[in-house]
Amino acid sequence: MFSYFRLNTNYTSNMGILLQVVDTASKAAQAVSNTAEQINLWSLLNKGGFLMYPLYALFAAVIFVFVERFMAISKAAKLEANFMSMIRDNIFNGNVSAARTLAKNTDNAVAKMIDKGIQRIGKPLDAIEKSMENVGKLEMYKMEKNLGILSLIAGVAPMFGFLGTIVGMIQLFYNINNSGFELNTIAGGIYVKMVTSASGLIVGLLAYVCHNYLTAQIDKAANKMEAASAEFIDILQEPTR
Repeated sequence: MFSYFRLNTNYTSNMGILLQVVDTASKAAQAVSNTAEQINLWSLLNKGGFLMYPLYALFAAVIFVFVERFMAISKAAKLEANFMSMIRDNIFNGNVSAARTLAKNTDNAVAKMIDKGIQRIGKPLDAIEKSMENVGKLEMYKMEKNLGILSLIAGVAPMFGFLGTIVGMIQLFYNINNSGFELNTIAGGIYVKMVTSASGLIVGLLAYVCHNYLTAQIDKAANKMEAASAEFIDILQEPTR
C-alpha cells in the first residue's frame, strides 16, 4: 500500500512538473508572438535610418513613371483590327479625304504615321516613306520618354543601399568603441546595414523589371508601326499592279 502511495505521489508530482513546463512554454510562445506582432514592416523599415527617405522617393518615382508610361504606351500602341482595312477601302474608292479624316481622328502612333502618308499621296513613294519614317521616329521618342529615369533608378538605388551598409558599419564600430561589444549597442548599426541594403536592391530590381517590360511594349508598338507602314505602301502600289 505504501508503494502504491509513493507511485501515486510520484505520478502527481511528475504531472505537476509537466504542467509547469507546458505553461512556461506557452507563455514563452505568447511572448514571441506578441513581439512578432509588434515588429511590423513599417517599423522595420524605419530602423534603416535617414537613408530610407531617398529610397522611399525612388520607389515612388518608379511607380509613378511606370504607371504613366504604361498608360501612354498602351494608348499609342492601341490599334483597331479593321483600321488598315478601312484605310484601304477609302483609298481604293478614291475617297482620300475620308481616309485622312479616319486617320486624323484615331489617336495612336500608327494612325499619325498613316495620316502623314496620306498627306503625301501623289508624291514619289520614297518621299512618302521618308515622311512616315520621320513621324514614326517622333512617336517612338514620345513612347520612350522618361524611360531613362527607370534605368537611372535601377543603378542608383543599390548604391544607396551600399551607402547604408557603410553608414551602418560606421555606426556599429562607433557603438562598440563607446559601449563595448554588446548586442544591444550594435543592433542599430546592423539594422541600418541590412535594411538599407535590402531596400536598395528591391527598388533597383523593381526599376529594372519595369524598364525592361516597358521596352518590350515599345518594341511591340514599333513592329505594329512597321507593319502598317509596309501595308500602306502596298495599298498605294496596288492600283498600278
